Amino acid sequence: MRKLTVNTFLTLDGVMQAPGGPGEDPRGGFSHEGWSVGYWDDVMNDAMNDYMGKPFAMLLGRKTYEIFAGAWPQSKEPGAKEINEAKKYVASKTLKQVSWQNSELLAGDVAEEIRKLKTLDGPEIQVHGSSNLLQTLLKNDLIDEYNMKIFPVTIGKGKRLFGDGAMPAGFKLVDSKISTTGVIAAKYVRDGEIKKGSFGS
Repeated sequence: MRKLTVNTFLTLDGVMQAPGGPGEDPRGGFSHEGWSVGYWDDVMNDAMNDYMGKPFAMLLGRKTYEIFAGAWPQSKEPGAKEINEAKKYVASKTLKQVSWQNSELLAGDVAEEIRKLKTLDGPEIQVHGSSNLLQTLLKNDLIDEYNMKIFPVTIGKGKRLFGDGAMPAGFKLVDSKISTTGVIAAKYVRDGEIKKGSFGS
């Protein structure tokens, strides 16, 4: 069974919208684009290299696909070659075709298509960004591992990783690092149900 992992940047109040810069995703009047950039350091670079320094495929929603496809083919940044050559699955109800190298459009029921992908041989499937797609994955309990970068900022408004439809679930912390700027890089895996109890006698 292939592992499906999520890499996401979060504020302390759970916002994941547009961490990378102006024009990334201003929908809903979001005015804080680029909120993660000022907190980047070598610890963050190492965390990203650890995550992407192995064979991987990518699962992307439409908006993230369009951002990536518009930037990575021309990029000379570290990791560009690996990203461009990786298999990319694109979940979209509006796109009719995808032209970025090694991209495949998922047709039909997205959750069912992803369940099928997880049964096939191949490298782990990584999700980057794709806030709307993540809600579908959360509702269907399809995510095996979360690689969260939690930034020391609050925004108050914007798209959040865990929406109202997220399933109640337990998680186990398997790795964590703290950057020089106060970013927590934490890796969680699914760990069954919520462990409930009572502090009462």
